[in-house]
Amino acid sequence: MENLREFLLQARTIAVLGAHPNPAKAAFYVPDYLTQSGYSVLPVNPAYAGQELWGRTIVATLSELEPPIDIVNVFRRSEALPGHLEEILAVKPRLVWLQSGIVHEAFAETLRQAGIPVVQDRCLMVVHRQLFGQAFC
Repeated sequence: MENLREFLLQARTIAVLGAHPNPAKAAFYVPDYLTQSGYSVLPVNPAYAGQELWGRTIVATLSELEPPIDIVNVFRRSEALPGHLEEILAVKPRLVWLQSGIVHEAFAETLRQAGIPVVQDRCLMVVHRQLFGQAFC
C-alpha cells in the first residue's frame, strides 16, 4: 500500500480476526495497543465469542460486525486463511493486514483482484510505532 501512514491516520475501525484474551499473546497486546492508540477494535474469535475485550463483545465471525471496517487485522495461521476468504470479501474492508509470519500469496492475490489491498508478514503495532514515533507499550 502506497501511503500507509495516511491510511492509518484515516482508519477508525479494525476488526481483529483471531483476537485472544491472553495478554501474553500478540493477538491480545497488538490490538490492545491499537485500542490505546485510538482505534475502535472489534474482536473476532469463535472460541471466545460472548466474552469481552477492549470494551467490545467478541463475535464468532466477521459477518456479525457492522460495516464499515477499515482494516481486518489477521492473527490466524497462513493455512487457515482460505477458510476466511469469502467472509472477508463480504465485509469489504479497506485493507487486510496479515501479522508477522502470516503469508498466503493466493489468498492475498484474490483479495487484491477484488480491490482490497493486503499487507503480509508485518506487525501492525510495529509499523504504527515506526510511522508515528510512539514509544508507548
